[in-house]
Parts: sequence; C-alpha cells; structure tokens
Amino acid sequence: MLGISRRFYIVLLICLVSASLFLFIAHTIQTGAIKFFDEPIIHAVQGLESTGLTLLFKTFTWIGSTYVVAPLTVIAFSLLYFIYQRRGEAFLFVALIVITVIANGLLKQFFKRERPEIYRIIDAGGLSFPSGHTMMAFSMYTIIAYVLWRNMKSRTHQIVLISAVTFMIGMIAVSRIYLGVHFPSDIMGGMMASLFLVTLAISIFTLIQKGKRKLKEKEIL
Repeated sequence: MLGISRRFYIVLLICLVSASLFLFIAHTIQTGAIKFFDEPIIHAVQGLESTGLTLLFKTFTWIGSTYVVAPLTVIAFSLLYFIYQRRGEAFLFVALIVITVIANGLLKQFFKRERPEIYRIIDAGGLSFPSGHTMMAFSMYTIIAYVLWRNMKSRTHQIVLISAVTFMIGMIAVSRIYLGVHFPSDIMGGMMASLFLVTLAISIFTLIQKGKRKLKEKEIL
C-alpha cells in the first residue's frame, strides 16, 4: 500500500508541475513577458548558423516530422503486437501518439500563436504554440524508453538508452529554434504538455496491467 501511495503522489506531482509550468508559459506568452526568455535563446542558437549545422538540424527536423513518426509508429506497433506479443504496450504506444497529435492540434487552435517573424531557414505553415515536433518527439521517444527500460536489466544499457532518448528529443527540439520556425517557449510548452500526457498514459496503463494480473491470480485460486 505504501508503494502504491508513493507512486500516486509522484505521478500527481509530475502532472501538477508540468501542467502548472505549461500554464505559466502560456500566460507569459499572452502578456508578452516571454520575449525576455525567447529572444536571447533565439539569437544564441541562430548565431551558430553554418552549412554543416543547417544540414544537421534539417535532418533532425525531418526525423521529427510525420513522414518519419507515422511509419515508426506502425513499425513499433507491429513489432510489439505481433513479434514480441506485448499487446498492452503496443496499444499504449499508439494511443499516446494519437492523443499527442490530437492534444497538439487542440492546444494550437486554442492559443493561436503565430510562428516567429524572424530569420527562417525553412518555411513552415500552421500555428506555433506548443511545438508539434517537440510534443511528438517527447511522447514517442519517452514511451520507447519506457517499453525498452522494462525489459533491460543492465544498468549500462539503461544509461545508454536514456542518453540516446534525451539526445533525440533535444536535437529535434533545438532544430525548430535553429531553423526559425518556433520560439523556445513553444519548445518548453510542448515538453510540458507531453510530460503530462506521458505520465498520465503510463499511470493508466500500469493500473490496467495490475488489474489484469489480479484477475488472473483470482482465476488461478
């Protein structure tokens, strides 16, 4: 009971913190105060422009696009469901991706923030807050890490996994600032929104799995 209570409070804390930070960012965007956060970071990141970095960040932005995320989702679902017979995790993966897409679309329509009117290396349509690429990258790579972590026993492998996931999320997020299509606050807002969704999704999944195990134990008895 103590373990369950502790886990509940941790989940609650993460959800409250992520939601609060998201709302704080949204509020500072509405008031205009966020420019003191956005502008220095934009100038610092775009000040690094070079041919090599442009190619690198265009690649990471492409990796974070629907053209890559959609096939990866199908592949991940197929592997988990058909090959590894981990059907619960397969549905968790797809459900989180779908929810992230829907949530991002609804949030963008609610806040209606225009993209930055600054130097752009690539063109991008649509609204700006929160960043869709960042939300998708955060949700997808975090849930991949969660699924793999559950099946890893080596501490070294776990460290490599977390490092790789952090790197991918970070590079996709920074690419959007570098290429001039998002404010840094769009990125932070996207991360907070996805952190909330991922935490909630994993918590619900864990509860469902525990419920199923208890039912099986009762059937055996």
